[in-house]
Amino acid sequence: MESFISLFSEYDIPAAFLVNIELTLWSALFSLILGVILVMMRISPIGSMRAVAGGYVEFFKNMPLTIIMVFMVLGAYAQLKLTFSDTFATNFFWLAVTGLSLYTAAFVCESLRSGINTVPLGQAEAARALGLGFMQSATEIILPQAFRGSVAPLGNTFIALLKNSTVAAAASVATETSSLMSQMIEYHPDVIVSIFLIFAFGYVILIIPIGMLTTYLSNKLAVRR
Repeated sequence: MESFISLFSEYDIPAAFLVNIELTLWSALFSLILGVILVMMRISPIGSMRAVAGGYVEFFKNMPLTIIMVFMVLGAYAQLKLTFSDTFATNFFWLAVTGLSLYTAAFVCESLRSGINTVPLGQAEAARALGLGFMQSATEIILPQAFRGSVAPLGNTFIALLKNSTVAAAASVATETSSLMSQMIEYHPDVIVSIFLIFAFGYVILIIPIGMLTTYLSNKLAVRR
């Protein structure tokens, strides 16, 4: 018990978790926007758009996240001179958000596509019969139902995003949990078990409510057929 108290008094552990929560929230927002665009391209009647979206999804689905995060630093920042701020910490925070968003968007797209598969084909045919164009039928009929049918896979995707936010250390975000955990182990190797338990239970506390909310919404919003 004393080791837990001393660690919390020496290190700002809640602040590290807050950084990961911020990374997750911003990345969830941007990946959701990009994922919606990608899934609309994937169901588009234009073959080239379907090919581009399919290529994006397959590329990022099969690319290790660590490589993407390292590229954001060594490629996007160092070589392509992509910067978001003159402040070191802020710049690399947003580089990490960009990498996480690009990666997660592929999984958001697939989650939404699974929801689209639950929409009866007759819905799209009825939309065309009413004279609605692709954008109207997609945004007003198909996607709203797809969101209701993909609550569970989307929830799992965002849970994975929260855990993946620990890879932000590869993008030089030095204030998040995995960086702090490495620092704590380096200076306090005698209490490794306590350090592990702190961060393990921290993520359990964060993830369980998301899972419960996802289950509730999945049951609440499920389309009864």
